[in-house]
Amino acid sequence: SQTNGILRTSLPAPMFSRNDFSIWSILRNCIGMELSKITMPVIFNEPLSFLQRLTEYMEHTYLLQRANACPDSTQRMKCVAAFAVSAVASQWERTGKPFNPLLGETYELVREDLGFRLLSEQVSHHPPVSAFHAEGLQQDFVFHGSIYPKLKFWGKSVEAEPKGLITLELPKHNEAYTWTNPTCCVHNIIVGQLWIEQYGTMELLNHRTGEKCCLNFKPCGLFGKELHKVEGHILDKSRKKLCALYGKWTECLYAVEPAAFEAHKKIRDWYARPCVRLTPFQGSSGALEEVPSPAADTVEMIPGSQLLWRIAPRPANSTQMYSFTSFAMQLNELHTEMEASLPRTDCRLRPDIRAMENGDIDVASEEKKRLEEKQRATRKDRSKCDEEWKTRWFQQGPNPHTDSQDWLFCSAYWDRKYSQLPDIY
Repeated sequence: SQTNGILRTSLPAPMFSRNDFSIWSILRNCIGMELSKITMPVIFNEPLSFLQRLTEYMEHTYLLQRANACPDSTQRMKCVAAFAVSAVASQWERTGKPFNPLLGETYELVREDLGFRLLSEQVSHHPPVSAFHAEGLQQDFVFHGSIYPKLKFWGKSVEAEPKGLITLELPKHNEAYTWTNPTCCVHNIIVGQLWIEQYGTMELLNHRTGEKCCLNFKPCGLFGKELHKVEGHILDKSRKKLCALYGKWTECLYAVEPAAFEAHKKIRDWYARPCVRLTPFQGSSGALEEVPSPAADTVEMIPGSQLLWRIAPRPANSTQMYSFTSFAMQLNELHTEMEASLPRTDCRLRPDIRAMENGDIDVASEEKKRLEEKQRATRKDRSKCDEEWKTRWFQQGPNPHTDSQDWLFCSAYWDRKYSQLPDIY
């Protein structure tokens, strides 16, 4: 999937309006349930598989290359933390749901211009687990993990908890970092405008030095004051604060001396004191139902800060294109010369996603149904013959840095010998 040359800047067809569809009619029986077991109409999807959506971690690969070039471990941790925050930035305003990958589905992306290649595979269906493995083309990093998204519906919102461990290795420094992602929540899914927040703690650990970066993704809070905010510290192995980090996952991330951060916070908190004491009910039904609106450039820079990362602006046509970034628009692009080298399990060859991208909603819907039924029938046949499903490119084993169960890449994929692949489409 070499993508040298011209990359597309829009999808073949704009997205259609979701206004005529009632998500409530489908979800009213599902409160508190896990959504992976519920068949959702294609209208709520975006034309990408979850395997392609995962690949959006790689949009800011330059931060890994920058980390590798830093001689100092704290500076490296800053870049790795910025990479981890930038990985969730593409979710901003992305309210479409990616297609659930079929068991055995794969996705590869080779980007020589960005300096990496990646492979992912759907290694389990119940529970749904997606494994991925990316490597720098200069052997400068290895980035891998497996994600098991738990989706829950809570009446007005859908919460996605991305269970699973992410590992980054920088061989030149003999270092490994591990972390997990924050929880993502889509609000107002029944009525009103959809909006997204991420919340929870992200803890990055450098296994060689014992340095830790603890980042707090803040929930929106009353009147949306904390919306999109990320704050935290890099600590050495004796828990001494080496550096403070702050910003927004939709915008930018800064690093600054801990003392400057504390002083700024004191002043900020003093100015933020409420003149009027609000009862808990004030605003709890009114204010929070609205879409919290961020101001223009919303991160106040503390003097002496270092900018670690800033988001690239979305393309002008993004709203008509499922709020995709430029990077996301290129993920499902298929050239004739690529087809010859891709295995038949690659997402780009998946007919329901292709039809949706082309604006053929009815075809997309029929194909999605057909593929899901085909998958169920194959599973039945396997259980009749007592056959175990065998993954192709990943196998289960202990993560070398944490000893927890993980999915590890068996590097044969890039030899391009794709015999005996399952017929999943």
